[in-house]
Amino acid sequence: MDTDVTEPDRTHHDTAHEGSSFGPVGVVGAGAMGAGIAQVAASAGHAVTLVDAVPGSAAAAVERIGSALSRLVDKGRLSADDATAVLQRITPAESVEQLPHCGLVIEAVPEDLDLKRRIFAELADRQPPNTVLATNTSSIDIDGIADEVTDPERVLGLHFFNPPPVMKLVEVVRGERTADAYVEHAVALMNAWGKTPVRCRSTPGFIVNRVARPFYGEAQRIVEAGIADAATVDWILREKGGFPMGPLELTDFIGQDVNLAVGTSVWEQTGRDERYTPTAFQQELVEAGRLGRKSGRGVYAYAADGSVDASAEGGEPDLELAGRLVGGPIATDPLARTLAMLVNEAVDLVARGEASADDVDTAMRLGTRYPRGPIEWGREIGFDVVARQLAELDEAYPGGRYRPSPALTDGSLS
Repeated sequence: MDTDVTEPDRTHHDTAHEGSSFGPVGVVGAGAMGAGIAQVAASAGHAVTLVDAVPGSAAAAVERIGSALSRLVDKGRLSADDATAVLQRITPAESVEQLPHCGLVIEAVPEDLDLKRRIFAELADRQPPNTVLATNTSSIDIDGIADEVTDPERVLGLHFFNPPPVMKLVEVVRGERTADAYVEHAVALMNAWGKTPVRCRSTPGFIVNRVARPFYGEAQRIVEAGIADAATVDWILREKGGFPMGPLELTDFIGQDVNLAVGTSVWEQTGRDERYTPTAFQQELVEAGRLGRKSGRGVYAYAADGSVDASAEGGEPDLELAGRLVGGPIATDPLARTLAMLVNEAVDLVARGEASADDVDTAMRLGTRYPRGPIEWGREIGFDVVARQLAELDEAYPGGRYRPSPALTDGSLS
């Protein structure tokens, strides 16, 4: 979803130039995320310099932002004067050298560690020592990015969600060397921008991309094992679980290649932990070029308008089968399996001290639109019940994927 079709979060914008006291903001990378972040910062009152090394890219991004703001004016959601003021605060540039001294610089380039390291080394050399240097990475280790920075205590993650002008969640990610003062400064600034910040340590996938892995993985394994077809699994998770989209249709929407890349990154960063092993089901889709909506076929086949092709086989759920599976044995119940794994993942993350229970629940509700946070779900189901379900799954499918977190039964979250 590109920034030129988004509506900004107006919660703090009318009174808001309190955030501008932080000083100018730099954004490096003028793709969808970088342009969206620039729009958010400018809407909060900051002078923003948007940098992209590809000639003309930053200027084109500013034009897209202008078109988006014009449409909001046409819809009566933004005054013409406010739209003009926001756009005038954004200056395109083609190199980091052109950045003024900033209070904050946010890097939003592709997920390439070497590229990010080079950018941060240059930013550290050119920006004042009190400038906060942030990365919008969704999964790369913050300490790895800060490796070439002489003062890594000012390097942190500000992981916005797409599209940034609409999505309220921001993961504020601290590395091992990030100073508390910079984290709190960033949290205060995100609040001033009308966002909902959650704190997280630099763990693989942070909160959302780590905890969400089982949502996709369990569905793929259930289809792979022949327990149920994709449409039935998606129907169960939507209609019985309250999720806005089923996991298989969601991976088609995201892009099977993109979803596989994130999952593989988490698997590699966790030392190839069995919990995150990519499925042959998804790997085969990607190898076959069945990437989802963008390629016309993924788990499902798609018509030209992006809707599921009703004439294609496998698009209708088997409701009789769904009725038998839900509430049956845990090994064949798509909903119970998925919830147990989501709860387990969240509990483990909290037990490791990587985020608080409240921040995990907030992140999953806002970042993925889950109907409940996984810790809340665990309390509702019963952490002891989840532990027994996982023990049963671990026996049925040995290897470590379903090992229960000790925190499920140690009383720390009750």
